[in-house]
Amino acid sequence: MPKKVSLGRKLNRRQQRDLDIEIGFMEGVVQRDPKFVEALQILGDDYTRRGKFREGLKIDEQLVQLRPHDPTALYNLACSYALTKHYEQAVRALDRAIDRGYRDFKWLVKDPDLHGLRQHPLFRAIQVKIRAVKIRVK
Repeated sequence: MPKKVSLGRKLNRRQQRDLDIEIGFMEGVVQRDPKFVEALQILGDDYTRRGKFREGLKIDEQLVQLRPHDPTALYNLACSYALTKHYEQAVRALDRAIDRGYRDFKWLVKDPDLHGLRQHPLFRAIQVKIRAVKIRVK
């Protein structure tokens, strides 16, 4: 499963238009097949890139329903919760992602989607969990 596309750079008008066209197309695909995981992943990423965080959150919740043990789906859900400032749910989703095998901690600590969460006191629990996992792996 691809990683959530981060918010790194601003889109120009043409990129926004192209992204809107892709979103419209992917919405149609998902409407016809609501369990088409790859289409949902693309649509969720597109929503995030376009700044439609609530829509992206709905897609990520749907993906976790379809793949409840997928660590990347759970990580992306955590990103969507963080982008919508639902920090408690973001921490729970990250905790589950790590339990299910998410290990890209270098990305986790710099992912712009998680910036707000990293500033929140709740993130301390994730830092502790990451240290514990790193110790077990060594």
